[in-house]
Amino acid sequence: MTLQIETFKNADLSHGWRPGNNAGGATLFKALGHPLTAPKGQALIAGLAKAGPVAVYDPSGTIGNFHAYYDLGRLDVAGYFVQRVEDMGSTFLGHEAQPVSAMKKSNAKAVLVLAFDANKTLPSIAHVFPDGARIATLDDIRLPDDMLTNKANYLDPMNFATNFALLREKKGANGHDGIHTRVASANYWGLHGAENPELWLCLFDEKGNQLAEWREALPIAGAPFTVDSAEVRERFGLEDFTGSLFIHAVRIKGHDVVKYALDMYGEDGLALSCSHDANAWPADYYAGMPAGEDGEQVTLFVQNSHPMPIPPRTVGLNIMGAQDVSWYEDEIPPFGTRGIPLKSLLPDAKWPDQIEVVAGRYFVRPRYEVIRDSGQRRLAHANVERTDLKPNPEIAKLGKHMGKGYIMPLPILPRDKFTTVMIPTPMARDEHELPLRAEMIDANGTVIASKYLGRIPRRDSVEVDIENWVKDEALKLPSGYGHVEFLYDFREGGDGNGWIHALGRFEQKSSGHRAETIFGAHIYNTALIYKDEPQSYTNKPPGLT
Repeated sequence: MTLQIETFKNADLSHGWRPGNNAGGATLFKALGHPLTAPKGQALIAGLAKAGPVAVYDPSGTIGNFHAYYDLGRLDVAGYFVQRVEDMGSTFLGHEAQPVSAMKKSNAKAVLVLAFDANKTLPSIAHVFPDGARIATLDDIRLPDDMLTNKANYLDPMNFATNFALLREKKGANGHDGIHTRVASANYWGLHGAENPELWLCLFDEKGNQLAEWREALPIAGAPFTVDSAEVRERFGLEDFTGSLFIHAVRIKGHDVVKYALDMYGEDGLALSCSHDANAWPADYYAGMPAGEDGEQVTLFVQNSHPMPIPPRTVGLNIMGAQDVSWYEDEIPPFGTRGIPLKSLLPDAKWPDQIEVVAGRYFVRPRYEVIRDSGQRRLAHANVERTDLKPNPEIAKLGKHMGKGYIMPLPILPRDKFTTVMIPTPMARDEHELPLRAEMIDANGTVIASKYLGRIPRRDSVEVDIENWVKDEALKLPSGYGHVEFLYDFREGGDGNGWIHALGRFEQKSSGHRAETIFGAHIYNTALIYKDEPQSYTNKPPGLT
């Protein structure tokens, strides 16, 4: 069952990104579900439950998000009141929306105003409230002012630059086979003019229990910083843990997204891997996680990103394109983390099958770990599977003005040291096929080969093995390395949506270590723009080169 909150609305960015540089990301759910806010929200509802009949006033459509976090069914609701005429006719918990001007007749003993910065608007309508009623607003659950960039506008995206990271720490026997994780980022907010930014950090264990809470000063503008699980363990005297690190960058400027790399390392050389940030907006679905080969065990880590439990049979897995979903039967506690072995839900899945994750907006982009029989382990992430994209017939016509159009590139690492394998991956719920070709390009820019992959059905996984391709076609890669571009190819028809993704897996020949990542398509190197491409991360397009 999907959590009824708004987390993200994909937008046409042709006119530039919104303040904060991430168009579409919602702020309200972050404000309501913050670890510091949750106890205040529960206390607010508990207090109102003792006050008698409560009029609920929703001036701006907040009620659904608030109810998802703080069950309004616990109140004796005396009426549901709105300010916007267009909200009239809606209902909540059996109460039909009434105009705020009718509230005085409700005889409520308390009024819950579902708005932050309420003092901006309440004085002008105070006369419509029931006489003597207690007035409670969402300002009662605000964060401390010293955590805010914009104190005058609480829901400014700059006030909620938050994210989650998977933090794991295992000391290991005799200290030689431990597993550690490290969040690495930089103070890019200082480059935008932030004068005194810092991190507010909160670490939760697998059960959602808070292990530590602290603030971390940031270095000078542009300088890197890390949060290392081994250092956290030592600092707070902790035992082994696996859980979520909640990261809130406070008093920032220029960018409301906490970007980071997540390293996993160990003393015995078997854990050596890196993945990037979790994406701060919980999605309905994720995709791009492959099943393991023989001799590999895959574990999906689900990090509950909210202060309420994930109900049983809410998280599910299926092989991409299959209709049958295998459900995880257990509840996951608030802010808790669960490692779900892929084989426990999909015992027949095997490489190169791709796995679709049913998430219901309960958790951020998840990590998964692959452990080989040799003991080597790697960490990677699934990606957001879009629910809003439809086939776009205009894409087939872009070549006249936009050259190759959407390009999905992945590197070919030096062939004398690495093997490289790639798999195109569906990344939208309505993506039923991928009409693609792959072009192999040497580091000197020469196109070495082009292979039409066909109209790949959603259920199929087509493996592009660079060594096999080179051998089968007797190709020569003069530089020994280069890249592959996956491109739309409509020679036999088909549909595209501009959201090509592909997984790249790389293996070091000398050690047997593997790493993998997933990436998405963009349009590059054109002065013309199409919708929001070539995308710019700081202004309106064109951007990417």
